[in-house]
Amino acid sequence: MSYLENIRTFVRVYELGSMSAAGRDLRISPAVTSSRISQLESHLGVRLFQRTTRNLTPTEQGRAFYRGAKSVLEAVEDAEAEVVEMTDNLRGTLYVAAPLGVGRRLLAPYVTEFIESYPEVSIRLRLSDRRVDLTTEGLDLAFFLGQPEDSNLRIRNISDCRRVLCAAPSYVERRGMPEDGTALVEEKHECLNLRFPGAPEFQWKLETPEGPQRFRVSGRLESDDGDVLTDWALGGRGIVLKPVFEVAQHLVSGALVPVAIKTPPVPIQMACLFTHRRFQDPKTRLFLEFMAVKIAEQVRSAEKQAQLPR
Repeated sequence: MSYLENIRTFVRVYELGSMSAAGRDLRISPAVTSSRISQLESHLGVRLFQRTTRNLTPTEQGRAFYRGAKSVLEAVEDAEAEVVEMTDNLRGTLYVAAPLGVGRRLLAPYVTEFIESYPEVSIRLRLSDRRVDLTTEGLDLAFFLGQPEDSNLRIRNISDCRRVLCAAPSYVERRGMPEDGTALVEEKHECLNLRFPGAPEFQWKLETPEGPQRFRVSGRLESDDGDVLTDWALGGRGIVLKPVFEVAQHLVSGALVPVAIKTPPVPIQMACLFTHRRFQDPKTRLFLEFMAVKIAEQVRSAEKQAQLPR
């Protein structure tokens, strides 16, 4: 088993490009990570990485060994999944990614319920509003909102999610109530932007009598954390575009109010990405089915609670 663990460690170091990152991912110390790589190199009689103080670069032998090592790990995982399928005894670790709002409000409350039913399953929940890469980050499932980039990954659609443009009453009192998307642009309202380095131009896609239309709004505040935008909106700093499930409680309490209601945002799809091979693992498949039901129920409940006009 120690040799297999050495191979598993090598694969994560190769994919993450860092001893420390691989160690954090595998929950082992940098010293153990380095020791496993050294043991593997000693066994093979070759250098798998060129090391400097700042860089870790695979050698030609390392690149060749990665291809075979990856296949070995996949074969072992497939064999384990087949045995689990036969015994109905779920075990192992699931690596799951989701945007911050989705993870905190829709996934986290039910992850504990899932592991209570399957005590030999562990969940590693990675939350970030940036786009993730399942392959390089070693993820089993990635929940997301919107359309994925071109990919050969499989997609499970879960629920259509209504969205709302909203702001604090103090902002509306100070700047006025915009009626539609045109007013947002022409009256130069402060629009709070979820943005990442290299992201495209900031536009909101809204429903109009002529059909969906993109509005090039602007604002002085932006962040790559959606919850920061909500906090700014609650503080009267501008208008935010949010899935209803993220702000339903604030709409009910009156801390946020809908704006530009003549041109509501186009709904967004909640979905999950996974590879075909990962979905063959019974615990992955069961977790996704379990969460898909819970997410759809929570989205519908939040939208009903918010009582927005249709």
